[in-house]
Amino acid sequence: MKKKTIALLSGGISPEREVSLNSGAQVYEALDKDKYDVVRYDPKTDLAKLAADAPGIDAALIILHGPYGEDGTVQGMLDLLQIPYQGSGVLGSALAMDKVAAKQLFEKAGIPTPPYVIFNRGDNVEPSNLVNRLGLPLVVKPARDGSSIGMSIVRAEDDIEAAINKAFLQGPTILTEAYIDGVEITGGVLGNDELEALPLIEIVPDQSHEFFDYEAKYTAGVTEEICPARIDAVLTEKAQNYAKMAHQALFCRGYSRTDMIVSGQVPYVLETNTIPGMTATSLLPQAAAKGGYPFGKLMDRLIDLALEDFETGQR
Repeated sequence: MKKKTIALLSGGISPEREVSLNSGAQVYEALDKDKYDVVRYDPKTDLAKLAADAPGIDAALIILHGPYGEDGTVQGMLDLLQIPYQGSGVLGSALAMDKVAAKQLFEKAGIPTPPYVIFNRGDNVEPSNLVNRLGLPLVVKPARDGSSIGMSIVRAEDDIEAAINKAFLQGPTILTEAYIDGVEITGGVLGNDELEALPLIEIVPDQSHEFFDYEAKYTAGVTEEICPARIDAVLTEKAQNYAKMAHQALFCRGYSRTDMIVSGQVPYVLETNTIPGMTATSLLPQAAAKGGYPFGKLMDRLIDLALEDFETGQR
C-alpha cells in the first residue's frame, strides 16, 4: 500500500509555541512510518515551502495552539491549498477560539454555562456592579487565548481592576463569569457526523494552584488526572452529551475537548478546544487510550476523519 504523505504543522507564532513544538515532536514519534511519510513544517518559517509542496501532500496534522493555529487562520490557508486536515474547519475553529461567541452558541443550544459579562477595551467597568451581577469569586479571562493565559480568579472586589487589566494585555475583549465551585472535568469527542464521546477525565490541580492554569497544565506532577472521572453514571452521561452538543453547536469536526465544572447535578460547560494538547499524556489522548485508541491509533483515526470530510465535500 502506498504511503500517505502527511504534513505535520507545529510551532507557529502564538504564546503557546513551545507547547506546540513539544506536541508536534510526540505526534511525529507516534505516527506509523510504515503508513506515512511525515514532513514537518513550522508555520513561523515554512509557509512558502508548505504551499510549494501542497500538490504532493495527502493530509495535514495541525498541532498548533492559540492564535494563528487554532483560530481558523491556518485552516483557511490549507483550504486554499486543497490539503485535507484534521479537526474543525475555519468556522468551527474561529467560533471555539472566541469564548464570547462560543458561550452565546452554548446558550442557544440549551447547554448550561456560567453567567457572564463581556467587556471591550475602553468600557467603563464598575467593580461593584460586576459583583452584584456575578457575585464573588468571579473569573476574568481574555476572550481569545488558550492555556488559561491571562486568566484570574478574583475573590475580592478590590482585585477586579488588576485582573481586568491583566486580561486586556492579551486582546481587546475580555470575559468575566461567575465562578462555579465543583469538580473540574473534560470530555473528548471523536467524529464528524456520528459522534463518539470518550471517557471523562477529572482534573485535580495540587494545592499550590488555584485552578488548572498554564503551569498546572504543562508541568509534570502538578495536576492529578483521573480517568474515568469520579462522578456517577447519570452525571457522566449528561456531561458526555453536553460535550457532543458543544461540538455540534460550534460546528466542530473530527474531534474536540470540552471543559466543564460539575456543581451539584449540573455539568457547566466552560469552553471547547478544537486542537487540544496532543502529547501522549495530554488529556484527550489519555481519554482516547481509555476508549480504545492508543496514541498512534488516535492519529490514524484523525487522519481518516480528515480525509472523510475532504472527500465528502464538507470543506
